[in-house]
Amino acid sequence: MSPIQRVTLGQGGDEHEAADAAMAGMVIARFEGRVAVVTGAGSGIGRGVAQRLAAEGALVAALDVSTDAVVETVAGIVASGGTAVAYTCDVTSETSVADTMASIVTDLGPPRVVCNVAGIGGFFHTADMPFDRWQKILAVNLTGPFLVCRAALPHLLEHGGSIVNVASNTALMGQAYSAAYCASKGGLLMFTKALAAEYLGKGVRANVVAPGGTDTPLLGTFGLPEGADPKQLTKIMTPMGFSTPAEIAASIAFLASDESSYTTGAVLSVDGGLTV
Repeated sequence: MSPIQRVTLGQGGDEHEAADAAMAGMVIARFEGRVAVVTGAGSGIGRGVAQRLAAEGALVAALDVSTDAVVETVAGIVASGGTAVAYTCDVTSETSVADTMASIVTDLGPPRVVCNVAGIGGFFHTADMPFDRWQKILAVNLTGPFLVCRAALPHLLEHGGSIVNVASNTALMGQAYSAAYCASKGGLLMFTKALAAEYLGKGVRANVVAPGGTDTPLLGTFGLPEGADPKQLTKIMTPMGFSTPAEIAASIAFLASDESSYTTGAVLSVDGGLTV
């Protein structure tokens, strides 16, 4: 499979669909009856995670700031025989997160799995980057997971559970024109390790999945700033091409499941060998 065939910038394609079909054939029931919270569930990796956990028996609380997108995700899950409820939630808002978590507990029960997938990015010359864009990227990518974890932790500590935060290979290596994104994902990685240390032996595990380039609609919106060196992008390309959301979701499901019961504070790179 050539890397060019897999680089579709959110447009899918035959190779994308073949990879997703392969993942679908490996689904097992590891989350039967467990409530799983998935942020960013309206599209991309978040949608893939919601679909995977529901296929494995989870009662999925699908969260996204876009109501239409998350309703579409839930409709697909329900049509496939799964259980999911859509929640419009702004993960950067303390009130929105708290209210949503209270609704989840009422509607579905206390969460046992939390997957923070919601994220935004973009390429900027750091010297020219608007301050409000810096703040927004950190708010969604770092503050959001903090707020969601804080709201879920009382339930996870009472019933046991797992947190999987989705960082990026940029948490492990520098990437040009991505200062805010790298900072937010690096911070998320260390936030997760701090959680793992704090709750070690208390029934709550916290781990990180660090994807590389993934074929999602978000990726297709990225564009280099004027005057940027396109050769910088070769540093974040791999001969394996881009992954699909389903491939990333499979790794997240593993870390969220009891199969990884002895794993906490770990970083699983799913990046086609970028960080070898």
